[in-house]
Amino acid sequence: VTSCGRELGEDGGCRSEPPEQPLQNNALLGLPIVAIENILNFLSYDEISLLRLVCKRMDVICQRVLNQGFLKVERYHSLCQKQVKAQLPRRESERRNHSLARHADILAAVETRLSLLNMTFMKYVDSNLCCFIPGKVIDEIYRVLRYVNSTRAPQRAHEVLQELRDISSMAMEYFDEKIVPILKKRLPGADLSGRLIGSAPVAGPSTSLTTMSLLAKNTPSRSEMTKVQQQVKVNGASMTALRREMQEVRVKQLEQQKQLQDQEQKQLEQSQVIGEQNARLAELEHKLRELMDSAAVGESGLCLKRPRKCSDLPRHSKRLRSKK
Repeated sequence: VTSCGRELGEDGGCRSEPPEQPLQNNALLGLPIVAIENILNFLSYDEISLLRLVCKRMDVICQRVLNQGFLKVERYHSLCQKQVKAQLPRRESERRNHSLARHADILAAVETRLSLLNMTFMKYVDSNLCCFIPGKVIDEIYRVLRYVNSTRAPQRAHEVLQELRDISSMAMEYFDEKIVPILKKRLPGADLSGRLIGSAPVAGPSTSLTTMSLLAKNTPSRSEMTKVQQQVKVNGASMTALRREMQEVRVKQLEQQKQLQDQEQKQLEQSQVIGEQNARLAELEHKLRELMDSAAVGESGLCLKRPRKCSDLPRHSKRLRSKK
């Protein structure tokens, strides 16, 4: 290496350094955010989540796209659910035998998954602490919704939603175990509690001012309080919806058990009736055979008696002639 910062080649000449690769990406990163978002729309959300590692600017753009993607998939799900419910009958007993019954079950299960994801991630997303990290979950939700809209006779709900349940549950567990403890330290009020619990301040006029300044800095504003209240309301509504769904599922299970018991009783009654009818048919067949046998015997006796009478007729005719 020479003093000018260049490497010597095999022939002794100076060899210039290769240009850095980030310079090649400046053309893409120099575009407006709207243009970059339009380019990213051609990729899957899983690929967008991986592009966050490129640089800080790309991280900010990808976070925005992921957050918008989760909101879009929620709107798309609500639209699909409204279309299916508009075609279903109002009576619940008629919905079970309807052709769109499986569609409604799948969409209801997706709604529960969306509410769980909302409760897990959106609290920290609204606080600008993170984004909706699992882009693969958004892709899977879109896949399920498109499958429901494109097929007339879909598979059962547990078969269609197996992959979505697996990856969403893994994402929520990882987020709660690994990421939430780090984000809780960044929440407003976390630093205040840590400082107050730590070392006790020395008594003096400055301590009251410092505590008041800390309280003034770390107390949440009205907008943050309203956001928290709205999030609490959303969480409460989702919990009530989940409880209602659980109650409906329990009621459906009880109704199905009652129907199975009624069907078993009907089968027993029908088997008894069939047995009685078979016994009566056997008796009737036996009586018919006896009648047929008796009728056959009577006809054979008549045939034996008739020839004798016919043989006596000519004798009587001869006697009558002689008398004449």
